[in-house]
Amino acid sequence: MSEIRNAALADSGNRKIDWVESHMPVLSSICRDFEKTKPFEGMKVAISVHLEAKTAYLACVFKAGGAEVYATGSNVLSTQDDVAAALASRGIEVFAWHAATAEEYDRHLAAVLSPGPNIIIDDGGDLVNMMHSRFPELIPQVIGGCEETTTGIIRLLAMDKAGSLHFPMMLVNDAEMKHLFDNRYGTGQSVWTAINKTTNLVTAGKQVVVAGYGWCGKGVAMRAKGLGARVIVTEVDPIKAIEAVMDGFTVMPMKDAAPLGDIFVTVTGCAGVIRMEHMLTMKEGAILTNAGHFNVEVDYAALEAEAVKKELRRENIVGYTLSNGRSVNLIGEGRLVNLAAGDGHPAEIMDMSFAVQALAAQYLAKHKGEKLPMINRVPEEIDREIAERKLRFLGVDIDRLTEEQDRYLHSFNV
Repeated sequence: MSEIRNAALADSGNRKIDWVESHMPVLSSICRDFEKTKPFEGMKVAISVHLEAKTAYLACVFKAGGAEVYATGSNVLSTQDDVAAALASRGIEVFAWHAATAEEYDRHLAAVLSPGPNIIIDDGGDLVNMMHSRFPELIPQVIGGCEETTTGIIRLLAMDKAGSLHFPMMLVNDAEMKHLFDNRYGTGQSVWTAINKTTNLVTAGKQVVVAGYGWCGKGVAMRAKGLGARVIVTEVDPIKAIEAVMDGFTVMPMKDAAPLGDIFVTVTGCAGVIRMEHMLTMKEGAILTNAGHFNVEVDYAALEAEAVKKELRRENIVGYTLSNGRSVNLIGEGRLVNLAAGDGHPAEIMDMSFAVQALAAQYLAKHKGEKLPMINRVPEEIDREIAERKLRFLGVDIDRLTEEQDRYLHSFNV
């Protein structure tokens, strides 16, 4: 029995789902294939991804493939109540609502696991972690799972190293058709859409500080530059720092960047990136945002505990007056800004990312009963299949190797 905020919101949610479906041709083509082949017949799929329209459509694709689907959100502020209602109206068990308390979020995660899933679709690692810690008796029936994020993969690798990961996981985030597009173009656009909509301020001419220069950071920095901002990048990886320099950005430590920035975006997957020691040196009214999975990159706990004054300055923006009399503004409680204060990545981008999720899950189903490694990269043929489909729907053709070229590339006698 679904646990949602308001079933009467379903019409609004269904319009959103129908809209993204019309802009996700690759996933729709996979859905049509699944309707014919039923790769998940008799299986249960548990999903914990940001619960908005694109995720809802992915859940519908699994249902079309024969699965019994249980869905919840992966962030308490990213769930859209109308979408949750629409998904429940489509015969999927949904346990989620916007602004859930910590206890409610925990209960919703447990609700999608308690039926005993065969496949887990995770975003950040909370479902996999809970399965191991709270439902170990259900692990034997888990075929495997798919992880969507850098943060989640960091957690998986730590579990695997400790010998505490007990079923195979597909590293969806590392697939080329995911991180090259979702992380760079999806994050880049959706972060700035959310910031600009929430603040109603101009980006051009401002000093933007981007913490982290992975694929997400590259996208955020590139879009900030395109909007006319001057961009500083902070990094702990010397190779990525050189790459940022070569891409034309200024690179420095956060302690030096903090007094200069007008808008800060953290995209590292690590904790304590912007700490109180940095905030105390910032300009009056500096805007803080996070585009990493958990709200630990900007020290939200320190702001809550140490600020001398707190006030709502605009929807989704809280101003904190610090001990030195200056104030900083935090968007969306320091949670994933493009979802806590926006609609997430564009549908055309998630078309590719969720196609990877769907085909990686199908791969697990096909290899049911085989002894797979605990950590699995998405096979290259899945990436290539999705790329071929996307190009076809874009109306783009490419060259093909001739037999002679193929022999040349595979010959040792070059």
